[in-house]
Amino acid sequence: MEEILKNLPKQAKDKHNESKKFFAKLKKKQPKNLDRIMQDLHEEEFERTDCLTCANCCKTTGPLFTNKDIERISKFFKQKPQQFIDTYLRIDEDNDYVLQQVPCTFLDEDNKCFIYDVRPKACAEFPHTDRKKFQQISNLTLKNVAICPAAFNIVEEMKKRVK
Repeated sequence: MEEILKNLPKQAKDKHNESKKFFAKLKKKQPKNLDRIMQDLHEEEFERTDCLTCANCCKTTGPLFTNKDIERISKFFKQKPQQFIDTYLRIDEDNDYVLQQVPCTFLDEDNKCFIYDVRPKACAEFPHTDRKKFQQISNLTLKNVAICPAAFNIVEEMKKRVK
């Protein structure tokens, strides 16, 4: 996995323009079955991919925390929401709550999440490759392929299957 993660940013960069053009074509003329294809690709990839061997998303990026996330997680910690915010979060340039630091504070040495059952929605949905109307998040996907080997593999396979 270390070798894959080491090479991933360069691979994603090398494929960036090709992927960007592909997504632009998808936005103009979306295949009727795109959501089904994406769901299938996502399921196939995550039968092969074990996130616990990677956790690159948790090590290199931080999720956005919604108010619902903050309420749920602070309750889990038996804290008031403001106490949770003061301890773990900061406001970023987009005025969103994000972690004060990466790697994620809640990531254990074995790549398991301390707060997995109450994790932020952004974490639960990452890398967003099984979302409906997938083509609407192409900019996010272009970023995620440089972070997540599974997302990279899904997009590369998608380019082969969707003509």
